[in-house]
Amino acid sequence: MPSLSFGNGIIRGMENERYRDIYDGYRWNVPGRFNIGVDICDRVAAHSPGAPALIWEGAGGDWTTLTFGWLREQSNRLANGLVAHGLRRGDRVAVLLGQCPETAVAHIGILKAGLISVPLFTAFGESALAYRIEDSGARAIVTDSAQLPKVLGLRNPNLELILCVGGKKSDAVSYADFLDRASPAFSPVDTAADDPALIIYTSGTTGAPKGALHAHRMLIGHDPGIEFVHFGMKSGGAERFWSPQDWAWVAGLVNILFCALRRGIPVIAADRRFDPEWAWHLLERRRPTRVFIPPTAVHQMRRLNPSGRRETHLQSIGTGGETLSPEILGWADDVFGVPLNEAFGQTECNMIVGNSAAVMPVKRGSMGRAMPGHTVSVVDSDGQPAPGTGIVAVRRGDPVMFLEYWKEPQATAEKFAGEWLLTGDLARQDGDGYLFYVGRADDVINTAGYRVGPTEIEEALMSHQNVAAAGVIGVPDSERGQAIKAFIELSVDAMPSEALAEELRAHVKARLARHLYPRAIEFIAEMPRTVTGKVRRRDLRERRGGR
Repeated sequence: MPSLSFGNGIIRGMENERYRDIYDGYRWNVPGRFNIGVDICDRVAAHSPGAPALIWEGAGGDWTTLTFGWLREQSNRLANGLVAHGLRRGDRVAVLLGQCPETAVAHIGILKAGLISVPLFTAFGESALAYRIEDSGARAIVTDSAQLPKVLGLRNPNLELILCVGGKKSDAVSYADFLDRASPAFSPVDTAADDPALIIYTSGTTGAPKGALHAHRMLIGHDPGIEFVHFGMKSGGAERFWSPQDWAWVAGLVNILFCALRRGIPVIAADRRFDPEWAWHLLERRRPTRVFIPPTAVHQMRRLNPSGRRETHLQSIGTGGETLSPEILGWADDVFGVPLNEAFGQTECNMIVGNSAAVMPVKRGSMGRAMPGHTVSVVDSDGQPAPGTGIVAVRRGDPVMFLEYWKEPQATAEKFAGEWLLTGDLARQDGDGYLFYVGRADDVINTAGYRVGPTEIEEALMSHQNVAAAGVIGVPDSERGQAIKAFIELSVDAMPSEALAEELRAHVKARLARHLYPRAIEFIAEMPRTVTGKVRRRDLRERRGGR
């Protein structure tokens, strides 16, 4: 792996406020030829074949350590088998698996063969799978016996090869047999850094999911963000990565699996539903040093352990997806013993803004600053500078940036304004370059002459002891244009009542301002969320309920 240059060796032994030195000193090193599969597997296996790559919890709770040499051989066999089957450079292969060794093998083998990998989430139903498989034009899929009935139910004629982990099934080929018949030696396809590697579908918070087509260089584009959030990380030794984030999404697949393997750092994996008690046990017994914990999981871990330092080996914690309140960040400092470093990005352009407590002061409530290597600004819809609040934008030419939306040239064009990729997220930027999240551009509430973002109201509501989750939207109002309405999922022991609703209104008034309190509150059994845990405000807007 090319060594990262943070300018004059500043990355080691850094004082708290050296951000500007790091940012100004960073230089990209993107070679002309590059292949993710080779980089995260074969390159490491060439000099350390016996080094641990995956530490995996099997179905029976037993833990197994698998090496880079094992990954290389297995992925070579898969690549040979796919090519022998007739798949050619640029063909798409879907991967419908959880956190298991075969998932890593599948992506590496697909990429080494010059094919395009399409990660899919195992919680998807048939309609969600059908849309993505048909849209991507996948010719093959790697799945397991638990997911096979859904795949067979699609009856997609273009899906000509179905590999099933866990034995031979009707209308599917045994994954193990497929690999056993193939050679363990394979010459990887010589890909350019700009050649397509992955189609990762957006979570569909606004409209139908779109396939973000990424090049092999996107992995290099993640490097400065990973180094920034997990400052001081060292290859090998006692370092271990873990995250409950599913490997079907860019955060789990790239930020954790790919970026850790690239550094020769083993990844702890377990294909199970998130359980906060099990997570605390894993932190203490499996000793990960670097973790990514999404906000939903952070809240669950806090409810189980509201106070008191836990004994872990953590050196850094990354999080992202939704802004965390100052209360949660303070709790993390006390209980984990290390701060939560928030990172911001999206499927199309990930890890572009973030915090690193080891590098700069962290302003509570802020998304952080532009990550080294990325040019980030706040602009209007035409790409012009927006004083105050505007759309978070990234300058074209960034290695982490997607190539296009798969088969959607119009949507691709609309994603850009001049030299800027528009994330669609609103933020305000202070004089020090820190960004403060306001909300999605289509989530802004116009009430009585104020433009209000829902995020800080949701955070204020969730700081109340009886609130488990909150979603805030604007609803039509003859006097104000829009009124603020909050949907509340209560904590286990709380009961809905008008008295509690009034208490919550007063709580927001006291913490924020009178014009920011929710005039309407509706209690709901469960907050609608995307598969990545974000509140689906679109679903809330479509609800029919009393105000």
